[in-house]
Order: sequence, then C-alpha cells, then structure tokens
Amino acid sequence: MDDNKIRVLIAKPGLDGHDRGAKVVARALRDAGMEVIYTGLRQTPEMIAEAALQEDVDVIGLSILSGAHMALVPRVLELLRGNKQEHVQVFIGGIIPDEDIPRLLEMGVSGVYGPGTLTDDIIRDIRENTRRQREQT
Repeated sequence: MDDNKIRVLIAKPGLDGHDRGAKVVARALRDAGMEVIYTGLRQTPEMIAEAALQEDVDVIGLSILSGAHMALVPRVLELLRGNKQEHVQVFIGGIIPDEDIPRLLEMGVSGVYGPGTLTDDIIRDIRENTRRQREQT
C-alpha cells in the first residue's frame, strides 16, 4: 500500500436511506487515487468512529440528508476525540441549512458540501487539508 495514499471513510449516519450522492463522491475520490471505504446506510456515530479507527483513515465523509446533522456530527467528533483521532478530518455532504454551516465549522468540520458541489472541489480540499495535517505530525 502507498503510505501517502489518502484513506477516506464515507458513511451515511442516521436513518436516511438515500445514498446516491455518497456513492458519487466515493467513486470520484477513488478515481482521484484515494483509498475509499464505504460503510453503507444507517450507520450510528459509534459504528462510524469504530470503522474509522479500524481502517486508520485520514478523512471521514458524512452524507446527511435527514436534517439530523446537528446531533450526529457532534457525536462523531466526540467519539473521534475519545479515540485520540483528532487528526481525522470530517467533511459533510447533503442538505445542510446555511445557518448551520458556521457552527459545524466551529465544531471542527473541515468542509460542508451541498448539492451541486463539484467533486473536483471536494478532492482539492481533502488533498490540501490532508497535506497540512501530515505536515503538522
């Protein structure tokens, strides 16, 4: 395995059953040379944090369309801190109201991407954030 390859976990937390966007992003990241693990639908924050720990990922992408982002995201971040994984960047895609974005970024989310976001923008942001994170360690 290439030690420089970015490892990304894509997860669908909560009860939302629509994963087309998550699969599109996962494929784009894979096509960009990243190693992608897709956990599937209806993941709990605990399942996501455990998978991130087991897979030793650099990045977690959460796809949330249900409106539960202000409950699910803080819990995932809390579990990552508990696992000493503060270095793992978390980004969110889906339907996120504009007024929630500043609070999510304050919590430590690295990016929020709504419908219509170019996958090239997500790829660029992940690469830049991962490069900065790796330079700090």
